[in-house]
Amino acid sequence: MSSILDIIGTSEFWYSVIRVTTPILFAALGALISDSAGVINIALEGSMLWSAFAGVVFSAWFDNAWIGLLAAIIIGGLVGLMLAYFALNLKTDIILSAIALNLMAAGGTVFLLFVVSGDRGISSSLDSRILPKLFTGLADNVPIIGPVIFGHNVLTYVAFVLVFATWFFMFKTPMGLRLRAVGENFHAADSVGISVKKIQYQALVLSGVMAGLGGAFMSMGYVSWFSQNMTAGRGFIALAAKAMGGVSPIGTMIASLFFGFASALANYEAEISVPAEFVKMIPYIFTIVGLVVYASKKQADVKRIRQKQAEAATSSKGEK
Repeated sequence: MSSILDIIGTSEFWYSVIRVTTPILFAALGALISDSAGVINIALEGSMLWSAFAGVVFSAWFDNAWIGLLAAIIIGGLVGLMLAYFALNLKTDIILSAIALNLMAAGGTVFLLFVVSGDRGISSSLDSRILPKLFTGLADNVPIIGPVIFGHNVLTYVAFVLVFATWFFMFKTPMGLRLRAVGENFHAADSVGISVKKIQYQALVLSGVMAGLGGAFMSMGYVSWFSQNMTAGRGFIALAAKAMGGVSPIGTMIASLFFGFASALANYEAEISVPAEFVKMIPYIFTIVGLVVYASKKQADVKRIRQKQAEAATSSKGEK
């Protein structure tokens, strides 16, 4: 226990928490946007994988990290567009379509990596680029919090700025209002002239773009290469973070930090005197616990609403 407390008390650990949270936060914000429009995006994992792959390949081909980032964003959006087309136009089950896209990403990225580079499983022969870190000079000049919040990859700062941008978009813009209206009652939204399909298309594409940013960070910030299934379930962890965070981008950020804490702790397995296998389970244990807490809270809310409705009905009968 003392070793865990010693680890948690270091600035390096909290720096790692923010770093590990970044891809989860991107994908969780994407899940929040799509879910708010009434279309759940289970294909976040696939978007992240394809984008991580595209970032490495295009940055190597053009010798430019920003072109790699642009390619990752476009690919992430295209995966969201494919899911929207399958679910909204072809009327397939959105969950099964998303699972199919995830499976295609898991195998397709490995296949295309071999086609374009001859590498098997990891892009060792591609001279890919990484995105820069910001404020590196401030880390040592600001006591206590400096080493924690400065010197991160540029996408880390983008992720946390997007939390407030997403809040503004969802609650302060006409498009955000239409998006939430479609998610709450698409029949009512359609009756006042809102194009439900158009809004859901936009939500899924934007969700894919967000996940694409997370994938780009994985291969161009977290590490500098692509490897098979490198997202390691972060898309699904992001869905849990969104579920715990509810409809609030701030709540989603806090839940993402919660899972980032678990993942960062797992990275210190060599310094914790518990079996390594258990330590590696920590992020997924936290995911299950988080979903149980969320489901319990949701059930309690439903029970409370039904109780109030019953009391209101009883009161109405008494007045008559």
